[in-house]
Amino acid sequence: MSRRLNSPTPSAADQPPASHSSAGANFQRTAPANLPSRSEQPPPPDAEPCPACGGTGFVLNDVPLGHPDFGKAVPCHCKLNERQLRHRSRFQGVSDLDALDRFTFDAFTPAPSWLPPHQRNSLLRACNAALAFAEQPQGWLIFTGGYGCGKTHLAAAIANQRLAHGQAAIFVIVPDLLDHLRMTFDPNSEARYDELFNEVRSTSLLILDDLGVQSVTPWAQEKLFQILNHRYNGQLPTVLTTNQRLEDLDQRLRSRLLDMNLVQRIQIAAPDFRAGADPGQGDLSTLSLHADQRFETFEAQRRNTSTEVQSNLRQVREAAETFAAEPHGWFVLMGPNGAGKTHLAAAISNAQRALGQPDVMFVVVPDFLDYLRAAFNPQSSVPYDRRFDELKRSPLLVLDDLGTESATPWAKEKLFQLLNYRHNAVLPTVITTSAAEAKIEPWLRTRIRDTARCQVWTIRASSYRGSADQGAAVRAQREQGDTRRKSSW
Repeated sequence: MSRRLNSPTPSAADQPPASHSSAGANFQRTAPANLPSRSEQPPPPDAEPCPACGGTGFVLNDVPLGHPDFGKAVPCHCKLNERQLRHRSRFQGVSDLDALDRFTFDAFTPAPSWLPPHQRNSLLRACNAALAFAEQPQGWLIFTGGYGCGKTHLAAAIANQRLAHGQAAIFVIVPDLLDHLRMTFDPNSEARYDELFNEVRSTSLLILDDLGVQSVTPWAQEKLFQILNHRYNGQLPTVLTTNQRLEDLDQRLRSRLLDMNLVQRIQIAAPDFRAGADPGQGDLSTLSLHADQRFETFEAQRRNTSTEVQSNLRQVREAAETFAAEPHGWFVLMGPNGAGKTHLAAAISNAQRALGQPDVMFVVVPDFLDYLRAAFNPQSSVPYDRRFDELKRSPLLVLDDLGTESATPWAKEKLFQLLNYRHNAVLPTVITTSAAEAKIEPWLRTRIRDTARCQVWTIRASSYRGSADQGAAVRAQREQGDTRRKSSW
């Protein structure tokens, strides 16, 4: 409980004189005759004094004698509310959420029909997580993904829904937040640094957009760490979006963002929606070109082949299906050109995509090396180390046509770095090669022979391309397509 502070009316003896004639004394100008004094000015219309403090703005806490707060005047809750509203309205102008009022859940399309299933699933999962968080903000929610994939839309939709229900939410782009904090050091700034900093740090819901794009200065890192560390310790609801890898963020922040007890991380695998329905981004992975190469389209019963060869094809296909169900270690496919190695490697990748694994990299080895070389271009938007790590740490990497690359010392070194890391980390890797084992680099040959981490399958069939089997399969596919079209007429 608290007691109201009474405001005694000062007597005439307590009033200071209108003026002093002695030098050095305080001088008061006489107010104009037609201007009422402050005590005579009427209160604002419809203004009622706060029942707790009677309009004084301060109360005395009802604490026992000897308590540190006994007899100490503290601000009334009405003044605290006014201050919080004033700070929030001042900061909301900087967050510029009004410019994002079109970003709502109703305006978000979680499953565009033109996207492949794994991308639709990632968007749907992100949308459901955002909706649940908007209904009941708890813990931290982090959206990661490339430019234009929908991260900002979902984060702004959370803020807009909370505000529509009369709940507080601060949405701000990280570089804008840091600029606004810097501006408070200006002597002419209306906002005080400590007030705005504490408002951001302690707000009931904070949404930081584009974490990681800010200028990486010691001051910026310190402010972000202070804000996020305070919210982490207090487990305050927080939403973050970033197109950076967590490995690239400040280590102190990264350790907190990896806390699975507090943080829910959602990876959005969708392409840049700003580029339209068919962006054609030219990513390194060429798996989209092999969409029709699945296990059910792999021909194990081939004409003019021996029983042993047909048995070999069935065994290799079954082994690939088993690996695709639960990838572990390396899966190496050897054999002549056109025997079906790429088909099975693509089938493994497509099966993993169908199981919900969005991060599958299907790479032709010469293209991979060109991709790395392009990073040395001064105009490249992605640094070399990030491009290399993208492949090195991929949850599932397929290297197609190993051995067809230019065997320069630099190319050998990059391939060794890549495959040595993935071998030591036992990361799922699929390799296809038409090279004879004796022609493979010794460092790679020893790793392929490691039966604890690698299984090697050799396809004994001759080239399937241009064969009678392929021609029959193509005709069958065309007939099925004609049947489907006729049935829809």
